[in-house]
Amino acid sequence: MSSKAGLDQAAAAPGRSLSLLPLLVAVLLIPAVLGSSSMIFNDGDVSWHIATGQWILDHRAIPRTDPFSYTWGGKPWVPIEWLAEVMLGAAYRLAGHSGVAALVTAALMALNAIVFVNTRRSIHSALVAVIAMDFVLIPMTLARPHVLTWPLLALWVWLMLRAREQNRAPPLLAALLLTVWANLHGSFMLGLGIAGAFGLEALISAPDRGRAFRQWLVFGIACVIAVFINANGIAGVWHPFYMTGQATLPLIQEWKPSSPVVTPFFFAVLAIAIGLIAWKRPRLHPVRWLMLAALLGLALFQVRHQSVLAIVAAMLLPQGFARGAMRATPVEAGARIAVLAGAALLILVRALMPIQLPENDSNPWKLIAAVPTPLRSEPVLNGYSMGGPLILSGIRPFIDGRADMYGDEFVANYARLTKGDSAAFDQAVRRWDIRWAILPVGAKAMIGLAERAGWRRIASDKVGAVYVREGAMPVEGNGKVGGFPSTGVPKG
Repeated sequence: MSSKAGLDQAAAAPGRSLSLLPLLVAVLLIPAVLGSSSMIFNDGDVSWHIATGQWILDHRAIPRTDPFSYTWGGKPWVPIEWLAEVMLGAAYRLAGHSGVAALVTAALMALNAIVFVNTRRSIHSALVAVIAMDFVLIPMTLARPHVLTWPLLALWVWLMLRAREQNRAPPLLAALLLTVWANLHGSFMLGLGIAGAFGLEALISAPDRGRAFRQWLVFGIACVIAVFINANGIAGVWHPFYMTGQATLPLIQEWKPSSPVVTPFFFAVLAIAIGLIAWKRPRLHPVRWLMLAALLGLALFQVRHQSVLAIVAAMLLPQGFARGAMRATPVEAGARIAVLAGAALLILVRALMPIQLPENDSNPWKLIAAVPTPLRSEPVLNGYSMGGPLILSGIRPFIDGRADMYGDEFVANYARLTKGDSAAFDQAVRRWDIRWAILPVGAKAMIGLAERAGWRRIASDKVGAVYVREGAMPVEGNGKVGGFPSTGVPKG
């Protein structure tokens, strides 16, 4: 061996050892911490997603009508996120909420691994890019289907980048990722848009434009076909557009415009990123800048799109910051095995360790346990976030997080109840023969309506209260006033 070769190997060895620690932090430590946070259950929709997955597992079929609520029960409803819900339901069945947390942890590990490895090809500070992305994702890191699509989004962008590097369209089999995506979450339409943007870039930049046009056209057709392979067919493809057209959409927090008060991490990272762009002047193809600008507009317009911008930016911007060709330092086979083994171990530990759920209106388990048995089968008026937990507890709610299913008119009428409209309240009680109510402490207007003559409070805690109409149902058995039976609290 020559002395020069020996020096080259000696210089390469520290690079490999130094890159292992950031890799472990990015792929193992950060996801393990985020996935173990009880905040991932801080949304009432988590519960009805789990319940839907369990229903599918029990019946070995996808529901065609709503099996959960009494206000929409029996009417058409096919869950567009059924595949993600099966995964959530199976994780819950195996290990309760701890199993769900393990599933979220696994998704975050996959996401961070893709972003880290891709970024490390361009810049040394890949860990910084991953941390910046994760800071944006924190408020949206919930045990819901969209988190399971984050690794798919990163992988999809990686496939597009690799195709452009090789001056070809992605392989046709890659389009099947959109089939999986379309059955996980409605954000699959963004995948189509991203593929279209890279196809436009190829058409502009490829030396043989005719060849590029033919290849990307065939791939685009394959992608369009792929998204139609879903449980709802044409309706499933149309669903994202239907959602964005709902008049009551602004009532839901994640569909509201972004605000520094609600998501300060996003605006902090955005300010830093803009500062770095102005200082370092990264070089990206104009189409990629337009893609990032479009995603920024979506993120500012609606909170839910912040995560998409963060992931796509973490995949694209590092290439622009790279100065010259950088030879990526490969992770040795032993290190890769160690990372995979560490990931498997942490996921298993997360599934086996109990997790303490937050006490709020998205997790009112003690309050639900205090509901007398005779009332559980009677029509209820519930807080919006409490609908999911009621479903998971086997109680049919008035409303839950499936606003797209209930429709504008129903949600608008419910909104009037939340504002204290007594006429709307009386009409709802008569229309649905409401016998009891479970309301969070924050629903002061609705509580005021329920505390009128003819209603009485039978249980309460710091999360909310249970009210019953006088004479609607006798209180007996384990429903003693003030008692909080231990039954009815889901397993952790």
